Amino acid sequence: MEHRKTYYSQNLKTKSGPLLIEGPIPGERLAQMDFHDDLKAFRPAPKQHAALNEIADLPEGRIIVARDGNTVVGYVTFLYPDPLERWSEGHMDNLLELGAIEVIPKYRGNAVGKHLLKVAMMDDAMEDYIIITTEYYWHWDMKGTGLNVWEYRKVMEKMMSAGGLKWFATDDPEICSHPANCLMVRIGKRIGQDSIEQFDRIRFKNRYMY
Repeated sequence: MEHRKTYYSQNLKTKSGPLLIEGPIPGERLAQMDFHDDLKAFRPAPKQHAALNEIADLPEGRIIVARDGNTVVGYVTFLYPDPLERWSEGHMDNLLELGAIEVIPKYRGNAVGKHLLKVAMMDDAMEDYIIITTEYYWHWDMKGTGLNVWEYRKVMEKMMSAGGLKWFATDDPEICSHPANCLMVRIGKRIGQDSIEQFDRIRFKNRYMY
């Protein structure tokens, strides 16, 4: 499958100042940007910056960033699912995972996450993919936001819906391990029935085991 990538950008006014939302960004360009120290939800900021540079250069990898001048203050990643997760089974070349989305505390509450997803979906090539995200409550910054697990889940669902992702059922054990966890999916307009059926078989592996 050819992974087409078309660059888009959008200006966003926030209470903390203007931001530029843009992408997909190539690794070489991303490496030249500064990476805010508060982008540390998954690993220390310098290591996360290096990881995003690698993702950006993958054939299927996509990084959309929000930046203040030359400083990245938010991002979203798209890439193939982790080989150790069930979503990689079947090796579907038209299935991408929204792997991470992060915005520094200073800019939260300004719909930056929503705009990152909107810019990501401006690319017509996204209609050739099934996009998934697996939301696990233990990844959520409830301490930093002061939200409880259900309030945070509501915020996540609202943000993901801005990118066209909707709740989908699954029997995945990790997702089923807590009622706040969820699978959200966006099926592109050019996805065929064969791919949808293949994805359904991955979603429900125990359908006939009673």
